[in-house]
Amino acid sequence: MERNLKNVLVISFGFLLLFTAYGGLQSLQSSLNSEEGLGVASLSVLYAALILSSMFLPPILIKKLGCKWTIAISMCCYITFSLGNFYASWYTLIPTSVILGLGGAPLWSAKCTYLTIAGTLYAEKAGKNAKDIINQYFGVFFLVFQSSGIWGNLISSLILSQSSTKVEISEEDLECCGAYNCLTDATNTTGSAKPSNSLIYTLLGVYTASGVLAVLLIIIFLDQIKSDQAETEKEKLEAPSFWSTFLATFRHLKDKRQCLLIPLTMYSGFEQGFLSGDYTKVYVTCALGIQYVGYVMICFAAVNSLCSLLFGKISQFTGRKLLFALATVTNTACIIALLLWKPHPKQLAVFFVFPALWGLADAVWQTQTNGLYGILFEKHKEAAFANYRLWESLGFVIAYGYSTKLQAYIKLYILLSVLVLSMVTYGAVEYLEAKSSPGTLASTKKENGGSHSQETHM
Repeated sequence: MERNLKNVLVISFGFLLLFTAYGGLQSLQSSLNSEEGLGVASLSVLYAALILSSMFLPPILIKKLGCKWTIAISMCCYITFSLGNFYASWYTLIPTSVILGLGGAPLWSAKCTYLTIAGTLYAEKAGKNAKDIINQYFGVFFLVFQSSGIWGNLISSLILSQSSTKVEISEEDLECCGAYNCLTDATNTTGSAKPSNSLIYTLLGVYTASGVLAVLLIIIFLDQIKSDQAETEKEKLEAPSFWSTFLATFRHLKDKRQCLLIPLTMYSGFEQGFLSGDYTKVYVTCALGIQYVGYVMICFAAVNSLCSLLFGKISQFTGRKLLFALATVTNTACIIALLLWKPHPKQLAVFFVFPALWGLADAVWQTQTNGLYGILFEKHKEAAFANYRLWESLGFVIAYGYSTKLQAYIKLYILLSVLVLSMVTYGAVEYLEAKSSPGTLASTKKENGGSHSQETHM
């Protein structure tokens, strides 16, 4: 097998194993560690640490360690989070969340740098266009990686459904589920009670083993890109100092369009935070039991992956405005329906309809917002995507931060308000673009497909 392709597959399957574990754990945090809101608090801290990490760690680590060892060490940060869940408390989960957050940005930056260098080197050797090869490599990576949401959640559901203590959830307890949920732990005393410790330890053991396998795969099979080959890439990393990169991120806010895109970018964090932190707990775990969380999130992950691929392809024909409109209508309909719906175990199919529609909308937010940033800020991509990571992560931090303090219906109203604001400001961006360069929008539509941002899977 061509050596570069082998390396791409090693990275892809390494990430698949790692995020099979992390993705499954993230979906379960609000249900598994619900006492005093520990689970969602840990996720909020995690994304706050990720913001700090994004600002200064990636260039330093990649320069000192090279891409291979940055990936391997960053993966170990993820394993600590699985270990912290064995004895979940404020003293174990919060520190391990910080460690994971700090490792997140270097992990993704090193992966992107490695695939870019590998693609460029192969293109030079084969006399092909570097951009085409790099796109192919990223395509292979995301094809493998996207399925991690399915495997991680499947493992959790299969293991947690072994529970022998299946209690019938009373109508009285069901009153506490849904938009007007009771802000107590009442939901945890019923059929959605915590599974036995032995099942939880089995699940965490499988997740930890998956993470360890990912690290071993990278250490044993991934070739280190030789320093002389990576010299040009290292120069790029060395060129801007930490402060110049840091300041460039905030200087980019002088661009009116960037400021107008902040609500849309933060909304991406809000809506993902609501689905994994709130929908899983106050609708699914409350009415059906924790063993169903994985199946519901599989539905979200599968639709999301398929639609990401589809929208990346069809955006060149439809243009981004139509896709943004589709996502807005879909999300608005879901929010209104969630406000009105009283979840009940007899309506099993409905529990899967919401994540499927949410996955369709999220695919638009991810692919099209990424594509929009790439097109609008072509000359300042680094600063623009640093802003993307910053504001999306802030959306996650806020969504998880208020998760245990507010009832679900208030969070849904906040979500709806941010969505409306996002569309108003996004419309203003399109208006400014059309006014300043009437002929360019049509020509850029073809570039409009994008891939998931790192925080989506963080």
